[in-house]
Amino acid sequence: MREASRALVLGIGGGGDVVGALAAAESCRALGTEVVMGGVTWERRPIDPEPGPRSAAEIVDGRELAEGVLLAGPRTRTRGGALFAESRMAELLGEPTVLVDPGVGPARVARGLERAGAELGVDLFVFVDVGGDVLAAGGEPGLASPLCDAVMLAAAARLQRSGAAVVGAVFGPGCDGELTIEELLGRLALLAAAGGLLAVEAMNAAATEVVERAAASIPTEASAQAVRCARGEVGTTTIRSGRRTVHLTPFGATTIYMDPALAVGSAAPLARAVDDARDLEEAQSRLSALGIHTELDYEREASDR
Repeated sequence: MREASRALVLGIGGGGDVVGALAAAESCRALGTEVVMGGVTWERRPIDPEPGPRSAAEIVDGRELAEGVLLAGPRTRTRGGALFAESRMAELLGEPTVLVDPGVGPARVARGLERAGAELGVDLFVFVDVGGDVLAAGGEPGLASPLCDAVMLAAAARLQRSGAAVVGAVFGPGCDGELTIEELLGRLALLAAAGGLLAVEAMNAAATEVVERAAASIPTEASAQAVRCARGEVGTTTIRSGRRTVHLTPFGATTIYMDPALAVGSAAPLARAVDDARDLEEAQSRLSALGIHTELDYEREASDR
């Protein structure tokens, strides 16, 4: 981060992950590195009722930088009128953000980001997952949204292998209520054994205030739990209308940095499974073949009701 001049910091899980990504962005800024914020074109059902991510053709008032990568402003929205979290972030920051369509698959996401990064003057990419389900093995009972994370981490590793400077991160470990703390620690142990654990950083007071301010205007539950952890709350709470349980601990107020390629080779088997998938549909089919129920399954089932 210190060596980079400008970083693209992406929330990779959809919805409000761009809010949690602000913690890594603040670390970049503290080291003198400029930041462009971004995320993916996949909003959760309360915001966008259409299943899956939006393609460039389904987005209004966005400027395409490369295949699957757009520049967003405060009015960037779906054809149905839903504002992206990144659009709200653009309004909050007073500067454009980046939107990435995971629907084009890992290889094309990586190529699109490489081209877009060149246009934006970016020399570092930071891929941030909120909660830690990006490292799931696949059999965890609470796992609910593995697909987008897997595609984006696979893209991060591909971008890294092409020669770009890329860092992966987990913000707010356990704060999405999907993996338990014990499950997540087990995945991190595998990552550490592979040499892929780069750093663990506590969210300081300045970063906490930035994330808290963003969470007040951009819909997000998981990132808001990390703020509670940073404020010293300890105990059990629920999110997603009571469907998920979050254990508030000081661990939830950290960002864990990792090597994406080493993570895919060790602690992130779902990203490995979708690495050469042609698009999101093939990635979905591969996880389904492993017996894994994804967020796309849930959204399609809810849409059919």
